[in-house]
Amino acid sequence: MQVLTSFILAAFVGYAGAWYFGSIEGNFALLLFMATVVTGLYWLAERFYFLPQRRKAVAVLEIEATKRRADLQKMGIAQVDGDMAEAKALLLAQPWWLDWTAGLFPVIVAVFFMRSFLYEPFKIPSGSMVPTLQIGDLILVNKFHYGIRLPVVNTKLTDGTAPQRGDVMVFRYPPRPSLDYIKRVVGVPGDEVAYLNKRLTLNGQVVNTVSVPEFFDDETMRYFKQYEESLGVRKHRLLNDDDRPAFVPGADEFAFKENCKYTVEGVVCKVPPGHYFMMGDNRDNSLDSRYWGFVPDKNIVGKAFFVWMNFGNLKRIGPFN
Repeated sequence: MQVLTSFILAAFVGYAGAWYFGSIEGNFALLLFMATVVTGLYWLAERFYFLPQRRKAVAVLEIEATKRRADLQKMGIAQVDGDMAEAKALLLAQPWWLDWTAGLFPVIVAVFFMRSFLYEPFKIPSGSMVPTLQIGDLILVNKFHYGIRLPVVNTKLTDGTAPQRGDVMVFRYPPRPSLDYIKRVVGVPGDEVAYLNKRLTLNGQVVNTVSVPEFFDDETMRYFKQYEESLGVRKHRLLNDDDRPAFVPGADEFAFKENCKYTVEGVVCKVPPGHYFMMGDNRDNSLDSRYWGFVPDKNIVGKAFFVWMNFGNLKRIGPFN
């Protein structure tokens, strides 16, 4: 078992290392699931086989010790050398290969359950959601708001609440589902979304925006025009860059692209059933549905709602719209 366990642990470390150095495209959900299964099997083996075997060994030791004391007493020897407590502790102790597998199972299964069905942490890697979310924000995502899904395969078990316009949502990037993206829901199934001359229109109605003081971006050391937009039941802020054109350059081929019409003014799309149109709040610095298409329901990960840490700016901690 020591050799087998060494091989299994080396495989996990090798996978993580290859992922870290970019040799393979890793899948943390799959890695955590496999760790849960493997440590769970060791935990069952420990509870129902290895631990009973060690307890039997202790029982045998106690019987032998009792018999030895009885034999020595018959010989007139009352004082017996040896520390039974220490010997029993050594026999009951888990070997290293069980300590690093069965011993970790309670922690791993708790993390797996929390991350798969309740809340998952994410780190914001880019500025596409500025000013709502900034680079370095560590956020929490509600995994059950849009319905409970099986981990790894992402199969939906319960319906939950349907995504609403204005929600900040984490989803699997359609061109590359192994990557998680975060954007704002702009269009829901059946909506006609138009983004022309940097103005958003939904179903023929211009979305209300109000100009607010300019936003200073620490990353680029520039000021950007900032607006407050009323999308859905909540208000949020967005940025526009006057130096960027209104048209969408280099849109990819994607499913239902025939539902979109591209012009020099921007794009107009009809959202198909079971799909969503996503945009970043940093409107001119966001690779979103304008470029790679609609997000299918099966790609939804969860609803982002809280910044739990930003080591560069503790004032960032708190809920967001």
